[in-house]
Amino acid sequence: MINLEARRISIEFQMRRTGDRLMAIQDMSFIVEPGKFVCIVGTSGCGKTTLLNVVAGLQKPSSGEILLGGIPVKGPGRDRAMVFQSAALFPWRTVIRNITYGLEMQGYSLKVAKIAARDMIELVGLSGFEESFPRELSGGMQQRVNLARALVTKPDLLLMDEPFANLDGQMRELMQTEIERIWLQTGQTTLFVTHLIDEAIFLADEIIVMTNRPGKVKADIAVHLPRPRLHSFKKSAEFFAIEEKLRDLIQEEFAQIIHQGSPPEIL
Repeated sequence: MINLEARRISIEFQMRRTGDRLMAIQDMSFIVEPGKFVCIVGTSGCGKTTLLNVVAGLQKPSSGEILLGGIPVKGPGRDRAMVFQSAALFPWRTVIRNITYGLEMQGYSLKVAKIAARDMIELVGLSGFEESFPRELSGGMQQRVNLARALVTKPDLLLMDEPFANLDGQMRELMQTEIERIWLQTGQTTLFVTHLIDEAIFLADEIIVMTNRPGKVKADIAVHLPRPRLHSFKKSAEFFAIEEKLRDLIQEEFAQIIHQGSPPEIL
């Protein structure tokens, strides 16, 4: 396992309609230590997803650099895997063949890829559904396949962009528990974007709070809560204390948005 470091990252866009320059992220620096689960929270439009895309190598920063194990990120690579909001599974492929896809693209034989995929299917709790098609699965099951597809390539860094956003409340809580269970087994270094404060506290070792656009690190909050975490623990004094601190920090950013008189734009 290796660490992730963002060094003074800035990301600027040119608006197509007006030609104006828009600074999405400015001078942002942080470190994710090996094996840690780090969540990123902030107001809509602060640049959370944009930042994740830069770490994934899908977008280049305007300035600064991302380093993985001390090596600058120049583009997408096998050392990272991304889990998006939508499972985006291939409808013509079964569960196991969706999971083998990444390994097949890396040149592994289908036989070898299937062996690895079966291990992931067991890990994410989908044994018995190997030959099912995506249309036969619930939203939560599809996201399990999505996660298994990312984990099977054994990336150094797992990136997750609000992967439970399209699930209902009960399924979302179930998936939070499942993600923690899987993470405890794999020890996978994870950077997880969410807009839910309680989800961040439940999952994270550390929470990075971003400012409004242009996004910067407003605060870095350590979460020293025992694992595994039960949802009943969300009612504890320790949980409430962290939640109150985070809500105050984000409310400060909302207050600035209202004072400026313009709603945030999603980036």
